[in-house]
Amino acid sequence: MTAKAGDNPDTLMTLATVFCLRNLRKTMCYQGFGNELCLRSDIFLPSEICDKLVNTYMELLHTHSNFEPEESFFQLFSDPRSTRLTRVQLREDLVHDRDLEAIRKQDLIELHLTYCNSLSSRSLRTLTWFQETLVSLCLFGCNHIFYRKGGAPLACNEDSEEDDEEGHVSKRALETNFNFQGFNRLRLLNLGGLPDELLGTAFLSQWKDRLASLVLYNVDLSEELICTVVELVNLRHLDISRESRRTSKFKMTKRILTAIVQRLVNLVSLDISGQIMLDNCTVQQFEEAMGHPSIEPCKSSIYPFQDLKRPLQFLGLYETTLCNVTHIPAYKVTGSKNEDQVLNAIEAYTEFRPELAHRAINQLFDIARIQHCSQLLRALQLVIAALKCHKYDKSIQVTGSAALFYLTNTEYRSDQSVRLRRAVIQVVLNGMEQYQEVTVQRNCCLTLCNFSIPEELEFQYSRVNQLLLQILEPARQDESIQRIAVHLCNALVCQVDNHHKEAVGKMGFVKTMLNLIQKKLQDRMCDQVMEFSWSALWNITDETPDNCQMFLNSRGMNLFLECLQEFPDKQELHRNMLGLLGNVAEVKALRPQLLTPQFIVVFSNLLDSKADGIEVSYNACGVLSHVMFDGPEVWSMEEPKRDSVMEKMWEAIQSWDVSSRRNINYRSFEPILRLLPQSISPVSQHWATWALYNLVSVYPSKYCPLLIKEGGMSLLENVLELESSHSETKDMARKVIEQCESFKEDPMETNQGLDVNYEQRG
Repeated sequence: MTAKAGDNPDTLMTLATVFCLRNLRKTMCYQGFGNELCLRSDIFLPSEICDKLVNTYMELLHTHSNFEPEESFFQLFSDPRSTRLTRVQLREDLVHDRDLEAIRKQDLIELHLTYCNSLSSRSLRTLTWFQETLVSLCLFGCNHIFYRKGGAPLACNEDSEEDDEEGHVSKRALETNFNFQGFNRLRLLNLGGLPDELLGTAFLSQWKDRLASLVLYNVDLSEELICTVVELVNLRHLDISRESRRTSKFKMTKRILTAIVQRLVNLVSLDISGQIMLDNCTVQQFEEAMGHPSIEPCKSSIYPFQDLKRPLQFLGLYETTLCNVTHIPAYKVTGSKNEDQVLNAIEAYTEFRPELAHRAINQLFDIARIQHCSQLLRALQLVIAALKCHKYDKSIQVTGSAALFYLTNTEYRSDQSVRLRRAVIQVVLNGMEQYQEVTVQRNCCLTLCNFSIPEELEFQYSRVNQLLLQILEPARQDESIQRIAVHLCNALVCQVDNHHKEAVGKMGFVKTMLNLIQKKLQDRMCDQVMEFSWSALWNITDETPDNCQMFLNSRGMNLFLECLQEFPDKQELHRNMLGLLGNVAEVKALRPQLLTPQFIVVFSNLLDSKADGIEVSYNACGVLSHVMFDGPEVWSMEEPKRDSVMEKMWEAIQSWDVSSRRNINYRSFEPILRLLPQSISPVSQHWATWALYNLVSVYPSKYCPLLIKEGGMSLLENVLELESSHSETKDMARKVIEQCESFKEDPMETNQGLDVNYEQRG
């Protein structure tokens, strides 16, 4: 069986790196003076490992909410004799001047700084340490690095901590003395998103014979700057794109585009996205070459590109009119004309340009929602990458989570691997964690509904429950989010082990559900939130005495009575409430709290209920069966009489159709089986026997094996031997035994019950 796409496991190197970073003090380091992290003296790490450690450290900080930064982390790489760095990628405000200074003795070949707005001009001085070795330098979006504070000179006191570690630069003065002199090995330079007043043209000329890649995203272009750029004759990648919603006086003309193509003959990649294009760049539609879309330059619908010697590997045309033409001479094009162009845009712009990636993801959302996504795996991986990369960008989180909802639905599910779906869950939970905003929360909750619950969420079980309970905490939550969140909570506590239920109970699950019920009672509204809340309580109290105790301690019984009185005709509500109380009644230590005239009268009256078939009557009888099992000595009330209640129980059981299909799902018969071998309460024994006969008759393949496995056959034999057992009970016990015996001989189920809406056992 071949693995599904996207199911490749992490490499051993990746797993080991993550483990070390999460356990630095147990692996590579020890705690030094003042809580400082220090490298062990016997550690010597090559650049392959050091690069991986630093770059993975940054990735974990941005994608894993439970990973905390280490203030002295970069000091571990201060001495190249024990740790060597060559290729480092740092991003956003978590990087400070002192971090760059800590690694200044390293012979860096690549240094990528992206949106590092905590860096000041102090870091420019640090950059000069790398000038003899740097081949690739990225300062994308590092808006403060070319400014000094308060007009202070660049050569400020090295020990000064005047730089604002929060990245707030006040009284800024442009640093004009830094012009990249001495960076003679530089081949790749990314100055995207930097201040307009910084960029003259002269400094670029020093690399006119060497520079292979230049990024000037969102830099205001001019004729002068273009004239300098086209002198960089060895350029293979040029990015002069812009964010289209920024104002700009520059217009991309046929003459300028022709000059770029003709002068930069080595170009394989060009991005002019967002530029204002003049109409004279394109061939008239009636003059376009006939036939299917072609990438041959001679057929290009864009005049200047007809001069290309070969198709470009990449051409950025996003948010330009050029992406809509027929013949584009490039293998990969960004734009909005079709799915391929949109996916290319997400891939190209996610890391550096979230504002463009956001729009492209929004277009992908429309494709997945209205049309059909033909490149599902790629689309899913790109959206996951964008959400991980921009965990703190609200617009990305809104559009990305919406796209995930459509990309993970039933239509696409069979093509997705376990690993890929887990990656979706991780980024969805990240979004829920970071944003309390209604749209993000709703999108994330809806996306989780596309997964098999609880199975697919079990690897993040505690975290997802905690987040859902936080969503349900506010007094007045958005109605749709509340409904979805309660549904998810209910599904998460259905069919899981008891230790999971106990853990969630300690998080405040029971109290949260009761608060929701209280609010709905105040509004006199019995809706899905009300019914799901009682259903969730039914599930979480199953075989968990601590949760049953929490229910009683939190005025649960009062709310039960109030709901019964306020909503006398709500059958589903009654069934869920009685199922929950059946769980409470199974706990011997808690049964005295049910043994009051008020509660017994209510349960006794519900024996006559026809709500939801037999379910309400059945559950009420179950509660009373456990109470009766404690014997006459605990029945201290004058009214109602114990005998009269037992008589009503007999009548109710005899009125039920033993072939009734059930809205219930037993994981264990233990609470029922304990009522069999006893003579204290024959009616309790009869209820238990009836329950077993109904279940093994209607669903033999599910319940015969369970009854045999849990030792029910011998207990039923005991019922036949007890003189106190009623003849009707004995007859039914024999039928249960016969049914299970015949099932062992012929396990083919003839009475299929596959259409039953199973819920957890109460």
